[in-house]
Amino acid sequence: MGLKVPQHEAVAMSIPAEASIDYDRLMQANLKRVFGERDAGRRLAAIRELYATDAVLNEPQAAATGHAAINGAVTALLSNLPPTFAFSAIGPAVGHHGVGRLRWQSGPPNGPVAVSGTDVAQFQGDLIQTLHVFLDPPAA
Repeated sequence: MGLKVPQHEAVAMSIPAEASIDYDRLMQANLKRVFGERDAGRRLAAIRELYATDAVLNEPQAAATGHAAINGAVTALLSNLPPTFAFSAIGPAVGHHGVGRLRWQSGPPNGPVAVSGTDVAQFQGDLIQTLHVFLDPPAA
């Protein structure tokens, strides 16, 4: 008596709608136009373009919900950094299934890196729904 091995049919895989998200463009824009913008009015305009209305920004010690609160959180962050500090990406953002990540660093232009980290964003269409900011531990 032989065992019958079930026949597997080929299953067509569809590409989800999220595959059309340009993770690199959106996350690079967030780094430059939100976290790199010291003018609160221009920053708020960028937040309105890049974030869902009820978006949440999760930083290690705080969270902010909505455009105005996210703008306020970034204002507070930037006010604690020297005015010459700039954020720059470490390579392109990557993502799939509606979640993207971008590694970044900050410090004076052409100077030593003062802080680095990773942003992880969950997207709803082409808008950031949730952004988690992870800071790298200081170098030993």
